[in-house]
Amino acid sequence: MNQQQPKITVLPPNKEKIRQLWRVALILLSVTIVEFIIAFSMAHGPLKTFLFVILTIVKAGYIVGEFMHLRYEVKFLFWAVLMPMLFVAWLLIALIYEGFKIVSY
Repeated sequence: MNQQQPKITVLPPNKEKIRQLWRVALILLSVTIVEFIIAFSMAHGPLKTFLFVILTIVKAGYIVGEFMHLRYEVKFLFWAVLMPMLFVAWLLIALIYEGFKIVSY
């Protein structure tokens, strides 16, 4: 039996895409390092929680923009994904604020 083997073509790596992935990884790593610094250096309180929520929104927006490729799409589509997340963050901040008011009451 003479079976033909499928031809496999190996393309050279796209160095620009690899460089862009490293850039994304370093940006996310730097935001995570800032979160760790805040976590271990600040006392627990509303400011610390607020900073964590803001940094989480920044990381989530960057991940949505890069890995879901929404950064390269129409801005309306990007904001259609990001706006509900902002409302959830606003809800978290409001609940935390009200929770501190109940505890201090």
